[in-house]
Amino acid sequence: MVDALSTTFAAIADPTRRAILTRLSKGEAAVKELAEPFDMTLPAISKHLKVLERAGLIERTRNAQLRPCKLRPEPLKEAATWIERYRTFWEESFDRLDEYLKELQSAEDTAPTSLPSKKKRRR
Repeated sequence: MVDALSTTFAAIADPTRRAILTRLSKGEAAVKELAEPFDMTLPAISKHLKVLERAGLIERTRNAQLRPCKLRPEPLKEAATWIERYRTFWEESFDRLDEYLKELQSAEDTAPTSLPSKKKRRR
């Protein structure tokens, strides 16, 4: 069984789906409107929308003939929360790397700078 977080990450792994989510973050949109910026068929866009809908990232409603889509941000918030847990780890890792690089630079600055010169042989 696949958990919700895995489904969310799988859905946002595709750049087309991320672009659709970006557009929906500005408000509801019809399928045709969502398809406009892409060089693909409506059925292809519809497949992307189904993936987003299964992941709980969008909701499609009925409004007469239209089927507007709207963003459901909750799964994205859960993904962001999961990622945030690792921010501290990476920041601490980068801080340790920075300290190590400073130590190397300091050691290099205090090392003798002149190397014995090699005399060129004349032929």
